[in-house]
Amino acid sequence: MKIALIGYGKMGKIIEKIARERGHEIVSIIDINNRADFKSEAFKSAQVAIEFTAPQVALENIRSAFASGVPVVSGTTGWTSVLPELKKEIDEKGYTLFWSSNFSLGVNIFMAVNQYLAKIMNRFPEYDVEMTEVHHTQKLDAPSGTAITLAEEILENIDRKSLWVKETATKPGEMAIKSIREGQVPGIHTIRYESGVDSIEITHNAKSREGFALGAVVAAEFTAGKKGLLGMNDMLKF
Repeated sequence: MKIALIGYGKMGKIIEKIARERGHEIVSIIDINNRADFKSEAFKSAQVAIEFTAPQVALENIRSAFASGVPVVSGTTGWTSVLPELKKEIDEKGYTLFWSSNFSLGVNIFMAVNQYLAKIMNRFPEYDVEMTEVHHTQKLDAPSGTAITLAEEILENIDRKSLWVKETATKPGEMAIKSIREGQVPGIHTIRYESGVDSIEITHNAKSREGFALGAVVAAEFTAGKKGLLGMNDMLKF
């Protein structure tokens, strides 16, 4: 399969390595200094583009790829407040976007467990819930996109919680997400239910970026030839 890369930082380089190992061809690499290449014949020849960049340029990157007729797999977080608006555009014009806040298979198993546990804990109001997420110091958005996705899943299943807030909850209906940025941590997400007599924790600890990169390449393989807004649930069918 012919793949274009949008963003050539640490993730982009690992994705390139894994894609080549799986027999794919990298036909174009776009980074901050060659954005005109979105209009190049090399980029247009790609069957899918994999985008890992920064929140402030993700939407522009995706639309530039769409304009060249290339489907996109994106793992950039921190911009998705406009995703509902973009979905309308995708549906109307027949574009293809696979977006996920996290491409790790383990994280998506963790998300399924999170939803199941939240449904159970909805029956036990004596437990409060909060989350802590830890990432490397280069990560620009906080909370992480994965943390927000996990929180939204909890809010959908626990009636006594209505919104998530950064760092500290001051009202009973709020769920706190605490963000820590340190070292080169790929990502740790911990959800804690606390009562007066005990606590329950579930944690996912990513050991490297390899799992995210592999998931992105597998998503690209899944996305080729499909239309619409896709996600990990479409691919994994949990």
